[in-house]
Amino acid sequence: MAAPPSSSPSPAAPALPVLGGRRSSYRERVADALRAALIAGELRPGEVYSAPTLAARFGVSSTPVREAMLDLAKEGLVDAVPNKGFRVTDVSDRQLDEYTHVRALIEIPTVVALATTADPVSLEALRPAAREIVTAAVAGDLIAYVEADTRFHLGLLALAGNSHLVEVVRDLRGRARLYGLTALSASGRLLASAEEHLELLDALLARDERAVRAVMTRHLGHVRGLWASADG
Repeated sequence: MAAPPSSSPSPAAPALPVLGGRRSSYRERVADALRAALIAGELRPGEVYSAPTLAARFGVSSTPVREAMLDLAKEGLVDAVPNKGFRVTDVSDRQLDEYTHVRALIEIPTVVALATTADPVSLEALRPAAREIVTAAVAGDLIAYVEADTRFHLGLLALAGNSHLVEVVRDLRGRARLYGLTALSASGRLLASAEEHLELLDALLARDERAVRAVMTRHLGHVRGLWASADG
């Protein structure tokens, strides 16, 4: 299981992700890794983290971390603290509800439509990412879970052919906080949620719109109902 946030370096630096099928610069990949840590609750609201501390934790140099954190500050995910580092901004329950509501409005009908329009080969190409989500859940690696989950869902939405839609959902996902992931993992319920990605792929390949809608509705319900709880 992922270690709780601390100022000491992590013994194993997570690999930098490539999310959503886009080609990223090294700085963007560092920002993606930091964003995943924020979403997973590895970096906690109100805490101040210095660039050198984060660099040691992620196994990279301080310069791209500092640049990436400045990018995240522009997105409102962290605040720069002069001569100290960056403070993680808090997200209210109302904001989490609003983000999840908008995601449901966008993602559920879009993915349901893919049941009749998506190329089966393109759908199957997402199966490795779905399996990575399951592997991360079994290992209790929350950052890897968030990275693979983001890659899967953005890759799935990209099949609709609307890049603006993908960017909107990318932004909403980046602003979420899944503080309950640790408790969900400890209870064994994270694996069940992870396996829903494979269930969703199977429903899409079966062209079963009703099943796709049911899985997507249940899956997004976890985001607010289970994951976004600071108390787990």
